Amino acid sequence: MTTVTEQPNARTSSSSGGPGDRPTVSGGSGRGSGGGAAWLRRAPLLPALLFTIVMTQLPFLATLVISFMHYQAYAPDSHGFAGFSNFKAVFQSADLRSSALTTVYLTVTVVLVSLVLGMGIALLLNRSFFGRGIVRTMIITPFLVVPVAAALFFKHGIFNPSSGLINGVISWVWGLFGDTTPPAPDWLSQFPLLSVELQLIWQWTPFMTLILLAGLQSRSHDVLEAAAVDGAGPWRTFASITLPHMRQYLELAGLLGSIYVVQNFDSVFTITSGSLGTANLPYTVYTTVFNAQDYGLASAQGVIVVIASIGIATLALRTVFSLFQPEGAR
Repeated sequence: MTTVTEQPNARTSSSSGGPGDRPTVSGGSGRGSGGGAAWLRRAPLLPALLFTIVMTQLPFLATLVISFMHYQAYAPDSHGFAGFSNFKAVFQSADLRSSALTTVYLTVTVVLVSLVLGMGIALLLNRSFFGRGIVRTMIITPFLVVPVAAALFFKHGIFNPSSGLINGVISWVWGLFGDTTPPAPDWLSQFPLLSVELQLIWQWTPFMTLILLAGLQSRSHDVLEAAAVDGAGPWRTFASITLPHMRQYLELAGLLGSIYVVQNFDSVFTITSGSLGTANLPYTVYTTVFNAQDYGLASAQGVIVVIASIGIATLALRTVFSLFQPEGAR
């Protein structure tokens, strides 16, 4: 009886917060050791974080400061605070408004056409056929080509009026019918914006294909089999099952493509040098710096482009995060 009655008393004294209360002591030391362990885990990331801040945020902060200043290389004595005059000049500039409209038109055209072509190619690559692995590997190759090299190839190898591929094919087709005077349009002077769009579409269609192919492979096979059992044809299955499932993948590909196409500089500079109405926002910022040497105005233009890109990137990140949410929470 003595042993039975002492056990509850021992438990009571142990739980009453006496000197032997190990949960209280170990709990406090656990929190301290947990905080130290957290810092130990984060410490190796600090150099990378500091490097990122120094390489990205400090230059942007300097650009933001210069955007509020009169800072022109041709007039070194006129440096000073300008307030919002640079931003006012940006929104009043006809050239900038034209380049902004060109940027929107170029981005929308390239992204939409690349999405349509990417969806069609992804549907074909999702089928089983001989050599599918090799074709899937090769289809991404245009996206891996250096942008300047791709632009130079299209300028001299595709659009050249005398030795380009397009006019060569036209001459060959006309020759089949006995015509020795085929048309030889100068694509870069007659269709400058279309030339830039074709090069960007060729470059970005594989990127869209890669994302959309991943979306097609994530479809539920049970749902597809049930639709086939119910007698749904290919078009009905695509419109009612595949397309709703691919909505977020289409949004993701479109938003990511928009972020990069908005910032495109290589194709415009290499193919047309911004002439004949092809100058977009990045090229306009470039000409403001290197031609007018007006760093204050160019910084204001750059800040506006960055803000617009951040807005698009925010939408893209929200789409990415929604892909990882449960199906019922979307």
